[in-house]
Amino acid sequence: MMLIGLAGYLSGYDGTFPFQKPGDRYEQHNYIGMRGFCAFLGSCLVPFAYLTVLELSKSLPAALLTAFILIFDTGCITLSQYILLDPILMFFLMGAVLSMVKCNSCADRPFSASWWFWLSLTGVNLAGAMGVKFVGLFVVLLVGLNTIYDLWDLLGNLSLSLSCYWKSIKSVLQDCVLPLVLGGYEGRESYLKPLIIEVTYKRTSTSVYVKNLAYGSVVTMKNLRMAGGYLHSHWHLYPEGIGARQQQVTAYLHKDLNNLWIIKKRDSDADLSDPSSPVEFVRHGDIIRLEHKETSRNLHSHQHEAPLTRKHFQVTGYGINGTGDSNDFWRIEVVGRKAGKLIKVLRSQVRLTHVATGCMLGSSGKTLPKWGWEQVEVTCTPYLKETPNSLWNFEDHINPKLPNISLDVLKPSFAEILLESHMVMIRGNSGLKPKDNEVTSKPWHWPINYQGLRFSGVNETDYRVYLLGNPVIWWLNLVTIGLYLLIAVSTAVTLKRGVQLTSERKELSRVVLRGGGQITLGWLLHYLPFFMMSRVLYFHHYFPAMLFSSMLTGITWDTLLKFCTGFLSPSATARKVYGGGFLALVLLIIYSFYLFHPLSYGMIGPMASDPSSPMAGLRWMDSWEF
Repeated sequence: MMLIGLAGYLSGYDGTFPFQKPGDRYEQHNYIGMRGFCAFLGSCLVPFAYLTVLELSKSLPAALLTAFILIFDTGCITLSQYILLDPILMFFLMGAVLSMVKCNSCADRPFSASWWFWLSLTGVNLAGAMGVKFVGLFVVLLVGLNTIYDLWDLLGNLSLSLSCYWKSIKSVLQDCVLPLVLGGYEGRESYLKPLIIEVTYKRTSTSVYVKNLAYGSVVTMKNLRMAGGYLHSHWHLYPEGIGARQQQVTAYLHKDLNNLWIIKKRDSDADLSDPSSPVEFVRHGDIIRLEHKETSRNLHSHQHEAPLTRKHFQVTGYGINGTGDSNDFWRIEVVGRKAGKLIKVLRSQVRLTHVATGCMLGSSGKTLPKWGWEQVEVTCTPYLKETPNSLWNFEDHINPKLPNISLDVLKPSFAEILLESHMVMIRGNSGLKPKDNEVTSKPWHWPINYQGLRFSGVNETDYRVYLLGNPVIWWLNLVTIGLYLLIAVSTAVTLKRGVQLTSERKELSRVVLRGGGQITLGWLLHYLPFFMMSRVLYFHHYFPAMLFSSMLTGITWDTLLKFCTGFLSPSATARKVYGGGFLALVLLIIYSFYLFHPLSYGMIGPMASDPSSPMAGLRWMDSWEF
């Protein structure tokens, strides 16, 4: 996002366009620089893939075929011409893969200038990929597995001294740490632990805080579960049939006035804000009330079942102007403290036990339906197991009668910030849910090009752009994956049986098993994890994997044609067959692009479902909606 912002700033964009949905008119806003930047990075995928395949296969036709596939794929064109994160992600991803294979090619001259250059560039690209999107982790895994294989291979090289071997390991480890250090938060720093936020980002205007918790203070409480959210309430009630019809209490992931609560004694309504009244501190074991500042209702629980979590109790806001009943009382306790000890803001991990039922206040982590504004469910759990879900931190603490101290004394370690930021990315990605009327998809849809995504225009009077891969290319890629597996297994069996091969066929076998194996592993790492994700998924999530399948197509068909023509003689005939096969693939790709290019560059007129539409004959699947 910062790279897009930089491109906009340099090209005169004023930062006022809301970017609510694809297809909105930019009007007077200067967007050319941002779109040009994304399009430039998208266009770099072609030379990156070309050079990667050329390095792995040492075959110019294989590299050219890969380049043709990416040049004439309607999906890559469409994705690259909009202001999106995907072309930036794929740029760094392909940059990392190219740098990795180039570094591998320098294995015979370790610690040379070229070796250090490509190793360093690999680290920079990995950091860029993780900084753009958390799925950049998949290419980190790819490079990591490749590195482990190479180090294992080097261990068997007896001409290499152990000191040189350990120096290689140290250099590679330093390179792999870089993406973890530089990988970004994806804009989710508000989910970090309170201590990290307040100290690292200096959110308070004076960089000071009140040290100990006191009665009458206005506070916010944050759940210690990763991205657990702030204790929150609002005027809306639980709907009929969902426990008692009382005020909702939830966990909210952002700063908000409805996160503010007043700490009061269990049996006193005295005005603790009076400057003349003495300050009384809250201590471990005290029984307190928490009054919601905006609605003046007390934090309350009872034996009605929670909205989503079975056998947990409902938590509500109850009472009028702070007056409620005995179900409003909570015992506050600090983990690892003795009775009577003071409670420290930001540092103390506290649990709130409901006096009447004995349950503990916690966040289940489950997202409430629309009636709960898709916030996180808060429950009172009768299972008294101490987990981050049932532990809380006091973050904001407002009490004008208390002195402030500097936050600098609480500065967290770099390791704490690093671990928390990456856990936040994992939690943030896994919790994404679809919006209303949003077109989502399943991972099995993607390789078969089952369903596209409408980028702009919804009817025949609109100028429509539709994200869909070139069907011929995508189905060719899919067939190639199966074909490659057959060739790879046959080649491995042949070598294992000790069959004598010519030097040319030995080289082809190396390309199939080593080069094709690396690319296939990249495809698997960028595709299979999506089957295990609970978050909302979209068609564009497959495009990084599609880059690998396209490179595999170039390598596989080039190898297959060479294997087949190896049985032909004279060599002139073999060259003609090889050239004819290559030319047929290229012409098929170009012709399919000619048919489907309006998907990327815009269509107008009747929808393809209308027989009078010029695109009607190209609607090969009923699920395509262009």
